[in-house]
Amino acid sequence: MVQVLKDRYGNILGSTKPEGNRENIYDKSGNRLGYFDGHKTFDIYSNFIGEGNLLVLLLKI
Repeated sequence: MVQVLKDRYGNILGSTKPEGNRENIYDKSGNRLGYFDGHKTFDIYSNFIGEGNLLVLLLKI
């Protein structure tokens, strides 16, 4: 199920979408920014971001 992420004014910032065992995050243009594997968050280049679901940190606002 796709979850659309919006700011307080209703502008779309991006979305998250589960795909298999991962949850991917996309910007408003549809570009993939990274993923959460259930334990850790990684950016698009598979660089470790942190423990837990930190996907919203990858959005460039």
